[in-house]
Amino acid sequence: MASESIYQFGEIVIVPFPFTNQAESKKRPAVVISSPAYHTNRPDLLIMAITSQAHTAPDFAAFPVVDWQAAGLLKPSFAKPVLTTLEQALVIRRMGSFSPRDQHTLRQMLAQILG
Repeated sequence: MASESIYQFGEIVIVPFPFTNQAESKKRPAVVISSPAYHTNRPDLLIMAITSQAHTAPDFAAFPVVDWQAAGLLKPSFAKPVLTTLEQALVIRRMGSFSPRDQHTLRQMLAQILG
């Protein structure tokens, strides 16, 4: 499992991301959407799914990760508007971080999702 240091907003981690029915999970990259202050006070992370599957019809609040290679992703990817909470201890490993422009887009999408 990944080290115990504080996670940062925009950091990409590999986790067992649960399906929305909670019956199964899939090992996949996710982006941390919670703050270091949150992580200091809670044993979990708020994360958003990342997928390499492009959809022909635009998905609400999904967006392409522009700087996917610099972020440590293995192929072109999309942040997917599926959010979950996971214990930090379940992080398998860290991959990298979103660039400042991808973090900006992430913040815009979170505002669209959360209102």
